[in-house]
Amino acid sequence: MTSRPTALVTGASRGVGAAVARSLSDTHDVLLGGRDEQALHKMAQDIPGSQPWPAELTDYDGIAEAAAGIDHLDVLVHSAGMVEIGSVSETGVDSWRRTFELNLFAVTELTRTLLPALRAASGHVVLVNSGAGLAAKPNWGSYAASKFALRAYADVLRGEESANGLRVTSVFPGRVATDMQREVRESEGGSFEPERYLRPESVADSVVSTVRAGSDAHMTEIVLRPND
Repeated sequence: MTSRPTALVTGASRGVGAAVARSLSDTHDVLLGGRDEQALHKMAQDIPGSQPWPAELTDYDGIAEAAAGIDHLDVLVHSAGMVEIGSVSETGVDSWRRTFELNLFAVTELTRTLLPALRAASGHVVLVNSGAGLAAKPNWGSYAASKFALRAYADVLRGEESANGLRVTSVFPGRVATDMQREVRESEGGSFEPERYLRPESVADSVVSTVRAGSDAHMTEIVLRPND
């Protein structure tokens, strides 16, 4: 890496995470976090100043090992996530556990592991949440609950770490035209209509705007909705 500031983006192999990584690379060296090592290497070839950071976010020993060499981190963007659609009567405990494991526990543990590096840089943590983190709808129980919890975590992290110079931002996008959204629409029995959704690049623009805000500005929450 260079003398430029450093950012780590999870879920960087596709969707919003990939768009965030591309946009941040204009000003930051970017660590591309994700499980698909081959996809990350391919992305790194296309994004100057980036390098793969392959990791299984729910393997906490592995996360600690992967993060061991990071002693100064300016930006941490949590973009990885999952969703399983189903009514509360049909959603078993394993689904709830899977959802919370990635959407919440992986976030809290990665952040905790990297806090010394973030404190050293007076860094910025950005959590890509969801509209479901503000309003829960039928059949979205486990996902919405994990995102409500993620919002609470962001508020607590902000309150505890502001004295250490950290900024913490939650971004709440509506439906985004990604592969994950395509899978969601299949689960819902509906059609995938990307023209009606946010573009990943639009979400990335909002994420990056918080990172590039002046030192006097702390954007705590951003809510995005498609125009349609």
